[in-house]
Amino acid sequence: MSIESKIKTLTEQLNQYAREYYTLDNPTIEDAEYDRLYRELATLESENPNLIRADSPTHRTGDVVLSGFEKYTHDYQLYSLQDAFSREEIEAFDVRVRKEIDNPEYICELKIDGLSLSLVYENGVLKTAATRGDGTIGENITEQVKRIKDVPLYLTEPIDIVVRGEAYLPRKNFQKLNQEREEDGLPSFANPRNAAAGTLRQLDTKVVAKRGLATFLYQEASPATNDTQEEVLIYLEKLGLVVNHRRTFATNMTEIWAFIQEISEMRDDLAYDIDGVVIKVNNLTQQDELGFTVKFPKWAIAYKFPAELAETEILSVDWTVGRTGVVTPTANMTPVLLAQTTVARATLHNVDYIKEKDIRLGDTVVIYKAGDIIPKVQRVLVDKRPENSVDLLIPTTCPECDSELQHFEDEVALRCVNPLCPAQIREKLIHFASRGAMAITGLGIAVVTQLFDKKLVTDVADLYQLTVEDLLTLDKVKEKSAEKLYQSIQFSKKNSVEKLIFGLGIRHVGAKAAKIIAENLSDLTTISKATVEELSAIPTIGVVLAESLTKYFALDGTKRLLAELQVVGVNFNYLGTVKRDDALLSGKTVVLTGKLAQLTRNEAKEKLENLGANVSGSVSKKTDIVIAGADAGSKLIKAQELEIDIWTEEELINL
Repeated sequence: MSIESKIKTLTEQLNQYAREYYTLDNPTIEDAEYDRLYRELATLESENPNLIRADSPTHRTGDVVLSGFEKYTHDYQLYSLQDAFSREEIEAFDVRVRKEIDNPEYICELKIDGLSLSLVYENGVLKTAATRGDGTIGENITEQVKRIKDVPLYLTEPIDIVVRGEAYLPRKNFQKLNQEREEDGLPSFANPRNAAAGTLRQLDTKVVAKRGLATFLYQEASPATNDTQEEVLIYLEKLGLVVNHRRTFATNMTEIWAFIQEISEMRDDLAYDIDGVVIKVNNLTQQDELGFTVKFPKWAIAYKFPAELAETEILSVDWTVGRTGVVTPTANMTPVLLAQTTVARATLHNVDYIKEKDIRLGDTVVIYKAGDIIPKVQRVLVDKRPENSVDLLIPTTCPECDSELQHFEDEVALRCVNPLCPAQIREKLIHFASRGAMAITGLGIAVVTQLFDKKLVTDVADLYQLTVEDLLTLDKVKEKSAEKLYQSIQFSKKNSVEKLIFGLGIRHVGAKAAKIIAENLSDLTTISKATVEELSAIPTIGVVLAESLTKYFALDGTKRLLAELQVVGVNFNYLGTVKRDDALLSGKTVVLTGKLAQLTRNEAKEKLENLGANVSGSVSKKTDIVIAGADAGSKLIKAQELEIDIWTEEELINL
C-alpha cells in the first residue's frame, strides 16, 4: 500500500471511529487502539506534509495560533427568532400562523443556550465554520470548530450543504474549567454560554481542543431537500452531525404548553444548558409560504424560560485555602429556595468580583444559579442596604497559617505561597488520595482531616509510614476498616507513575498530561531532571506546563519528598504500554470477550498492553488474538469464522 493510500485509510478509519464515539455513542475500538492509529497517522503526516488530507483528525489537536478573525459573508441569511415569555405570546403566534395555514403541525425543540454556528460543507468536507454575527456577516472560526470533536470533518455523503446549530459547553466541562481557572488565579466564567463564546474566540486552538465543546445541529440553511423539519433532523444525523433527540410534535396550544412544562421541570437534570423551547411549523413548504419579517421567520418562535432569582441576605464571608494556595471567598447567606434546592452559600470568587459588585456585610442580594448549578450573586439591592452596612474585610494574611497573602499582577486571586500552609497540605493529601490520582480507598476528607489534626501526617510520604494501630486512633475507624485502609495505602505504592505525578498536585499538570509525560520519559527520576526544552518537546506539552514542572522539581522540599517516597517503596516507573519492538505481543491486536475468572477486564487489558499488545473492542480481519472467557458470544463466533487465534485466560496468565 502506498503512503498516500495508507494516510487515506487511516484518516477514514479514525473519522469513523470518532463518529461512533461522539455521534452514535457506540465506540467499536478501545482508546488505546485509537491512540495507536492516531500516532501512526500523525507520524506519516509529519513525514509527508504534502499528503495531509483536509478531513484529517490531527486537525483537532490544536497547534494553530491565529493572528485574528476574518469576516465571513454568509451565503444564506441567518435569522434570529422572535422571543416569547408567556403562554399568551405563544397563543398569539399560533393565531397568526393559522390565519395563513390550515391545521398546522408544529415541531417543538429545545433551545440550546450556546453560540450559533454555520457550517459549510463542500463535497462532504468541512470548508468553513462561522459565527452568526449580524446574520449576514459573521467571523470565520473554522480552525476553532475543527477542535470540537463531535463536528465531523467530513460527512457520510459527498454533498454540498450549509447547516446551522449551536456550540455549547457541557455542564461537567464548565465546572471543571472554572475549577481549574480558580486554582490558577483566573476569573471564572459566569455561565457555560459565556465559556463557550470565550472558547470559540480563542486564537490558540489548543485551548479550544482542551475545553471540550460540543454541538447540536438543527437546520439546513441551504435549500432543503426534505419536506419537513423532522426529516431535516433525521437527515442531518444520517450525515454524521449531532442532533438533539428531545423534541415533540404538537397540533394545538395545549400540546405545546404541556411540552414546555415538561422540559421546564427536567431542565436541571440535563447535561447542558437550555433557556427555552423553540416552536416551528414542521412543514417546510408552509414555512416558505409564511416567510419572514425584517428580523424574524414568521414560522417559528422561541419561548424563553423566566430566570429564577431569589433574594437573600449576606450574613458573613468565609475565606478558604485550596491546594494551590488560592484563597476563595464564600458568602454565608440566609437560606433560600432556588431552582428546587435550598441555597445558603454562594461563591464570591475573588476580591475583584466583590469590588465590582460592591458586596457588603448585611446586604440584601439577588442570587441565581449560573448554568442552573452554581449559586452566584447577580446584584446588590442597594435600596435595601442598611445604614450601618460594613465593607467586607479583605484578608491580608492566610486564614490558616497567617502568612502574608500575595496578589500577583497577572492574577485576580489572593494566594498563600507558604508551602507548609496546613490548609494546602490537607487539600493536597485529599487530592493525592483521590480516584484520579493514587486512588486510596477510604482516605476521604474526614479521615485526612483527623490524620492531620492528630499530627500523624504532614505530607503525602507520611501516609506510607502509618500503621493499623495509628489508624485505630481515629474516630469511627474500627479494626476492619483500619486494616482495609492500611492495605489500600500499601497497594497504591504499585501504581504506575503517572498516578503519582498527578497526585503530587503540580500546577497545570492534569491526569492526561501526567500520563503523556510518563509515556515519553518512562520514570520519575528522568522526569524530575528533564529541562524545559526536553519537556516541551513532548507532543501536547506546552512551555507553561514544562516550566511549572521544572520549577516544582527544583524545590528542595520536592527533592526531600521524592526521596522519602522512594525509601518507602512507591513506584517511580511507568507501567503502561511497552513501546519496545521486542515485547512478546508487540504489534499484535487482541480482543477480550466473555467473563474472566482470575482477572478483571482492566487488569487483563493492562497486562496485555504491558506485553506490547493493542487491545481492541471489536473483532476484525486485523485481529490477531481473541482471549475468550466464560459465556463468550458473537465476538468468539466471528473469531472462529475468521480463523483467528483463540486463547484462554489461563494462556494469557501463563504468558
